Amino acid sequence: MGANTKKLRTRIKSVDSTLHLTKAMGLVASSKIRRATEGMNKSREYANSLIDAVTMLSASPECAKSPYLRKSEGNRICLVVVAGDRGLAGGYNANALRMANRFDASKIIPIGKRAHDRYGGTLYTAEGFSYSDAIALSQKLCNDFWEGKFDKIGIICTKYVSMMTQEPQIKWIFPLEKNLEAKSKSIIFEPDEITVLNAVVSEYVAGILVACVRESFASEVAARRCAMDSAGKNAQQMIDDLRLEYNRARQGAITQEITEIVAGSGA
Repeated sequence: MGANTKKLRTRIKSVDSTLHLTKAMGLVASSKIRRATEGMNKSREYANSLIDAVTMLSASPECAKSPYLRKSEGNRICLVVVAGDRGLAGGYNANALRMANRFDASKIIPIGKRAHDRYGGTLYTAEGFSYSDAIALSQKLCNDFWEGKFDKIGIICTKYVSMMTQEPQIKWIFPLEKNLEAKSKSIIFEPDEITVLNAVVSEYVAGILVACVRESFASEVAARRCAMDSAGKNAQQMIDDLRLEYNRARQGAITQEITEIVAGSGA
């Protein structure tokens, strides 16, 4: 009986250590949520402005000659996969990597340590991904598509829906889609539409990259907060159950000792 209570005390101590860890990670995630969501919202606004400009440019008949609108029947796909730098975030990393596995990609560029561990290549951290990183990566992607190395280029990231819901998604950046309804007659581009499009497209891709990474990071922080809250509740419930079992075992041991003493004195 003594060995049983000792084993229960060890388990309670172990689970209690886990509870402290989950609480600490939950607090860290909570402290990052506000900054992450602010960065996400700002990058969304900037990306939407770039999307509007590129959409108007690509609607021009002149821009149909641009290689960035070139559509091919081939299936050479380049994917930028955005995952997290750490684990313990529920299904956040697994969902993004699982979506990437759906595509037979010729090349995968990882952003985030978890994606880098899976695919290798240059290490871009999700939390430390800067605008200069985005510009360098954007120029490489634009050059590769211009030279015809790939038929499609997309970004796999996570969409922030709410604190409780985050959804993996893919955003295709090349080839650009032509939207005839987006043409605005009130805007004149100098010297001409195709020159402006070819000049701003790398800025457009960089803005999309930054927006995707920041939204994914906000999703990661929210997912980790929820995962740690859930793990903390489960750990506390386990501690309560173990303490109840420990008290029963301890009471049983005391009762047995009293019984033995009484039996010994009667003899």
